[in-house]
Order: sequence, then structure tokens, then C-alpha cells
Amino acid sequence: MAEASALLFAYCEMPLHAGTGRAVGTVDLPIQRERITGFPIVQASSVKGVLRDVTRANGADAARHRAVFGPERPEEASSHAGALQVTDLQVLLFPVRSLAGVFAWTTCPAALARLGRFAKLAGLEGPVDPTRFATLGQGQCAVANGSALLAQAGQQLGVVLEEYSFTLAGELAGLVSALAEWLNVHALPQGSEYAWWRENLAKHLCVLADDDFRDFVLYGTEIEAHVRLKDDTKTVDQGALWTTEALPAETLLVGLLAATRSRYDGLEEDGRALLSWLVQKLDGQRVRLGGDETTGRGAVVLRVARV
Repeated sequence: MAEASALLFAYCEMPLHAGTGRAVGTVDLPIQRERITGFPIVQASSVKGVLRDVTRANGADAARHRAVFGPERPEEASSHAGALQVTDLQVLLFPVRSLAGVFAWTTCPAALARLGRFAKLAGLEGPVDPTRFATLGQGQCAVANGSALLAQAGQQLGVVLEEYSFTLAGELAGLVSALAEWLNVHALPQGSEYAWWRENLAKHLCVLADDDFRDFVLYGTEIEAHVRLKDDTKTVDQGALWTTEALPAETLLVGLLAATRSRYDGLEEDGRALLSWLVQKLDGQRVRLGGDETTGRGAVVLRVARV
């Protein structure tokens, strides 16, 4: 039973390819997705491996690291389990090209409901009641007052994302502002280099209906073509043309960290103490998730929110 929990946010500074291996679809190397919703995820095993690597410690902290993550050596794996429990990272904000304001951070009631569920487990009050956005229909959106996304759509102001126009649900503007304020405090990185992003989140935040959001996360990811050339002719080598999929930069992901008491005989600490140690190591850190690290992919900033 977990004794302490915290929200883990990952803000993508570069496109992120958390792949599933070769596929038979239109993209050779697609990203990980939930089977039911089709929403992008980063599987918990990948996340935990990265967290283990970036917090690896020597000296006095080595025992705590082992208590949190379990033994390093395979021959000791059966001696005890680690105290840390990690969930998949789920998409919360997804950037979409906008006619006005360059891009929008889109989300939907389903993603917000999941955030609220995670927040409750972490002992935090969720940002907004997602049922308040249940009135949004397809082709409608909610933005804050003074949004940078507003553009002339026919005879009235609306929001144009990619080639699709959305009408405004003006009565929900206050809820969008409240959501942006909560995300600024708990989710976005707090470094000075993110001051512009925090100040402009409300102006670029857009809540869509679940179906519209699903379409964007299914078909709005980045598709990159790769080739390998023959050295002598500089033509494409046989079978060496492939495509990869990646989450775009400025995507925000969220998951949950939880900790039990230490199961390691060499350290007696409760879950709250172990989680506090881990949060201190992770909050504000830049790490690499997924593949293609040598070509700049997968750079994310971690933010941990807890009581």
C-alpha cells in the first residue's frame, strides 16, 4: 500500500519518440498509445528506467536509491522490490497549429478528469471540475478572455486549428483561466527560462470536446522521414527509407509517483521520506525520454507536485 504520492509532469522541449517498434501501418515506427482511447502515452517501464538512471547515487544515498528502485544487479533482483510505483505518462496538453497565436495548447474533459483523479491520489485539489466542460460539442471550444487564439471565423470570432474552425463557448472562459492558473503553479517548470510560457499559457489554452482532441492527438503528431545513403553513389540504400512518429515539442504529459515503506533491510524509512528524497532529486531536472537521443529527441523537463 502506497504511503505517499505525487504528480509527475513532463514538459517536452523537443519532439519525443517513445516507440513501440516496427509496425505495419502507414508509419514504420509509431509512438506508444493507449489501445482504447488512442491517446499518446509513455509507458511506465520507460519512465521508471529514466528516473532510476538520473537519480543513481553513491555513498549514503546509495542505500536510499536501492530502497526506492530495487537492486541494481540481476542476481539480487529477487531479494526485494523497490518502494516506487510509477504510472504511464498520459497526454494532458497537446500543441496544435493555430491561425492566430501560432499554436494552441489543447486539452479535453477526459484528459482533465484523469488529471483530477491523479491529483486526488496525490492529496491535491484538482484544477477544475471537468464535468463543467461536458457541454462542449464537436466544433466548439473554450478559451480564456483575451485569448491570443481568437480569429475571424466567418461572421464571428472563433478559433481556427489546423484547417478546422471552432465556435466559442464563452460561458466557460473563467474556467479556462482557472485551469491555466493551476497549471502554472503545479505543472509548468518554474525556472526563469519558462517565465514567458507561464505568462502566456492562459492566452494559448484551448479546451476541446473529447472527440476533437482525440482526432488531433491521433493525426497531429510529427512524422519524420529517415534515409540511409550509399556512400559511393549518395542514393538511398535498399530498404533504408523509413518514417518515425513523435510527440511535438511543447506537449505536457502527466503521471503519478507513489512510494511504499522501504523493503530493503539496509534502510528503514517510510514512503513519505523516500518520496521526499526522490522529489528533491527530480523536480526541475532535464532528462531524456524515449529514443533518438543523439538527434535531439526526447528532452523533457520534470515537475513534481505534492502536498
